[in-house]
Amino acid sequence: MDLATQSLLSFLLTLHLSVSGVISTTFTLVNKCDYTVWPGILSNAGVAPLSTTGFVLETGESSTITAPTSWGGRFWGRTLCSQDSTGKFSCITGDCGSGKLECAGNGATPPATLAEFTLDGAGGLDFFDVSLVDGYNVPMLVVPQGGSGNNCSATGCVGDLNGACPSELKVMSADGKEGVACKSACEAFNSPQYCCSGAYGTPDTCKPSSYSQIFKNACPRAYSYAYDDKTSTFTCASADYTITFCPSPTTSQKASQGQDGSSSSASPMLNNATMVYEGGFDQSEISGATCTHVFQSRAIAGILGFTMAIWWLCQLF
Repeated sequence: MDLATQSLLSFLLTLHLSVSGVISTTFTLVNKCDYTVWPGILSNAGVAPLSTTGFVLETGESSTITAPTSWGGRFWGRTLCSQDSTGKFSCITGDCGSGKLECAGNGATPPATLAEFTLDGAGGLDFFDVSLVDGYNVPMLVVPQGGSGNNCSATGCVGDLNGACPSELKVMSADGKEGVACKSACEAFNSPQYCCSGAYGTPDTCKPSSYSQIFKNACPRAYSYAYDDKTSTFTCASADYTITFCPSPTTSQKASQGQDGSSSSASPMLNNATMVYEGGFDQSEISGATCTHVFQSRAIAGILGFTMAIWWLCQLF
């Protein structure tokens, strides 16, 4: 093998090894709530943190974060946040305990709605879910963009569960006038049967409870308890993701109220058998990230194809 061929092979190998570093996954976080949300981000153990671990999203704002394809971690929304006279930052729900806007390696204090991701997992697929295992504080929807796969679809919890939360699980606002979060039964009672621990530490012994069923009925695609895997884990190949706080639910809060104006005990999504997304996104918010991802993939494929062609020509001549 001559020097030219060796150089081409070396270049091809280097390009192949760098592909995973060139292609990244883009997360676009959108706040459609009528209140401010402070997203928090926690990387999995042993995984490097992203460029930010916490920031502010005012109503109507969006923010884009890029992650390496091997990243894993979780996103959540903090609400009712403020800074005291000493400069300490804290939130009524989803607080990460860092005392600052950035969570810096700290996770959410339950209850909090979580969007969890493991990128480039088994079979090269991204695994993701929306989890209510640690309770609920804000509606959330995850929509893959530009990905593929039989189980590559939207998931989330789009209904407002704070109003429908049982009193024994409900977290009240500082003035006691409204529910601002809903605890899991595990958090509320610290019982092995609800926490899937001890004698209840397997899928065979830990079954859905009446409390987890409230979450599941309201949000069929979200994790309602620790072993709720079959209907709650989704997979995509080569996708970007849009995470929306307070997406438009299929049934409004007004529709869940009686004609006399009194609030119904049912959540807006409580009786739905499946979660339906009716397109509450402005496509302009996400098209740029998606186009970039597709362009990168096609460009790399073109370079690889061109390099292979040159290599074969060298073999022939």
